[in-house]
Amino acid sequence: MRVSKRASGAIALGAAFALVASGCSSSDDGGDAGNSADGAITVDGTEPENPLVPANTTETGGGKIIDWMWTGLVEYPNDGGAPRNALAESIETTDSKVYKIKIKQDTKFHDGTAVKAKNFVDAWNWGAYSPNGAQNSSFFADIQGFEDVNTADPDGAEGPQKAPEPKAKEMSGLKVVDDWNFEVTLAAPTAVFPTKLGYSTFMPLPDAFFAGKAEDFGKKPIGNGPVKFVSWENNVSIKLTRFDDYQLRDKMKIKDVNLKISQDDNAVYSDLVSNNIDFQQQVPVAALAGDKWKQDLADRAVSSVTPVTGIIAFPIYDKRFTNPKLRRAVSLSINRQEITDKIFFGNRKPADSWANPLAPGAAPGNCTACQFQVDEAKKLLAEAGGFSGEMVFYYNADASHKEWMEAVAQQVKTNLGINARAEGVPTFAVFRQNINAHKMKGPYRAGWQQDYPDVENWVNPLYVTGGSSNDGLYSNKQVDALAKEAGAAPSLDASHAKFAEAVKLIDADAPTIPVYFAGQQSGHSEKIKKMELTNVGELDITTVEL
Repeated sequence: MRVSKRASGAIALGAAFALVASGCSSSDDGGDAGNSADGAITVDGTEPENPLVPANTTETGGGKIIDWMWTGLVEYPNDGGAPRNALAESIETTDSKVYKIKIKQDTKFHDGTAVKAKNFVDAWNWGAYSPNGAQNSSFFADIQGFEDVNTADPDGAEGPQKAPEPKAKEMSGLKVVDDWNFEVTLAAPTAVFPTKLGYSTFMPLPDAFFAGKAEDFGKKPIGNGPVKFVSWENNVSIKLTRFDDYQLRDKMKIKDVNLKISQDDNAVYSDLVSNNIDFQQQVPVAALAGDKWKQDLADRAVSSVTPVTGIIAFPIYDKRFTNPKLRRAVSLSINRQEITDKIFFGNRKPADSWANPLAPGAAPGNCTACQFQVDEAKKLLAEAGGFSGEMVFYYNADASHKEWMEAVAQQVKTNLGINARAEGVPTFAVFRQNINAHKMKGPYRAGWQQDYPDVENWVNPLYVTGGSSNDGLYSNKQVDALAKEAGAAPSLDASHAKFAEAVKLIDADAPTIPVYFAGQQSGHSEKIKKMELTNVGELDITTVEL
C-alpha cells in the first residue's frame, strides 16, 4: 500500500464487554470553526484501483475515500487509544463467539435512507459470497457459515478449472433481529473480532447497492459518513462534499474536499510549498535531505510515527521464485541500515520483524531473514541453484519509491551477482491491477499499512492461503493451521502466542522482504488553521478548520 500509518492501541476484552464511545479525540466543535463552514480544501490523492465498494478495496487510494465516506460500527481514535463505538450503540458477548450488536437509530445513508441492521448483514453476505469476487472476502472468514458461501478456485485464476458453486448465498452466522439489532455467531471464539469491525470491509451498504451492479455503484458510491460523493474524473480528481444530515460525533467543519489525483509527488510538493494544495500525506524523498521539508514548510510540517512497513513481495506463482532459499538469499543480501540512512536520511528504521512493532501483539526482532548476511546469502543462492536471467524489481513511479527500489536492486546485483535492476510502473492504479492479475514478472513493492490494531492484521491478509492481500500466492498449510488456532484462541495473549509460532514458519519461507519501518512526514497549507491525522496517518477531514 502507498500511504503511511500511525500507532494504534489494543483493546482488552473480558468475558463480557460492551464497547462504549468515549470522549472525542478530534477538535471540539467550538472556536472559530464557523468561519470556515463553507470552505474547501484540495488534497493529494491517487487513482483508486477499483470502483469504490468497501469489500472490494484493498489499496489506500480508494481506501482513504471509503474511510471518509463511510462510518462503521467501531472507530479507531486519532490518539491511538482503544477502539470505541461509532455507529454501534453496543457490542456485547459472553463467550467471544456470539456477538449481539445494536446500532444507533436515525442515522442515514447519503441517499436519505435509514441505516438499519440488515444493511450490515446484507453487505457482509455480499462481501463473503465468492462469486461476487470481493477482494476482502477473507475478512469474513471468522463468521459461521463462511465456508458455505465462499469456495476457492482449485487451480488458480489462470487454470481451466472453476471454483465450485457455493452451498449457500448467506452465512448462517448472521441474523437480523430487528431494524436496529443483529447477531453474529462466529465459527469459534475470536477475541479480536470487535477490534476488526472498524475496518472498511465491514461497512454497511444501502439498499440501492443491491438493486444494480456493484461496479456501477462504486463509480457513484453512496456511503453513510460525514462526506458524500460528488464526482470522479478518472486520473484527474474526485470531489466530495459535506453530508449535512450526518448525525454522529465527527461532523465536518468545512464543506468540500477535492482530491487531486497526481502522478508526480515532487510536483505535488512544489504545490504544497506554494500553498496551491492543502495537504500532502508524505513529502517526497528528495525533500527529506538535510530536513529541507522542515525548512520549506516551517510550522506547516507534520511529523508522525506510523505502523506501516515498506515491503517487497515475490510473485511465488512464477516458478523462478518458488524456492524459499532463493527468496531468503535475496532478503539477506540487502543492507537495510544503509538504505534507511542514505536514501531516507534516517527518517525510516530498518525492518527487523514481520509485523510492525507498533502493532499490538507484534514481537520485535523476529525476522531473521531481515539480517544483512552476504556470505549466508551467497550460500543459500548456490543451494537454490542460482538465478538465471534478469531480476527486475517493480514499483509504482507516481510516488517516491525509485530511489530505494534502485538501491535494493543494486545491492542484490553487487552482493549476489544477479543481473538485477528496478523498473517503475507509471501509476499506482495500473501497478495494483497488474499485481491482482498475478502478472508481475519479478519482485515488487508491496508495503503494508495496518487496517486494524492487532498482529493478526499482519499475518492473515498477507500470508494465509487466500488472504485478501496475499498477492504473491504464498501458501503454507502449517501457517494456515496456526493462524486458525490463533483466531480461535480464548484470549488475545493466547492468540498472539500462536501467531508468533506462525511467524517463525513465515520467516523460514521468506515470502516477502520487509525493508523498513516508516515514519511519516506530512505538510499542509497556510489555509489550514487546525487539523489532525487519523490513527493511521491520513488527514482527518472532520477536524480541519481554515
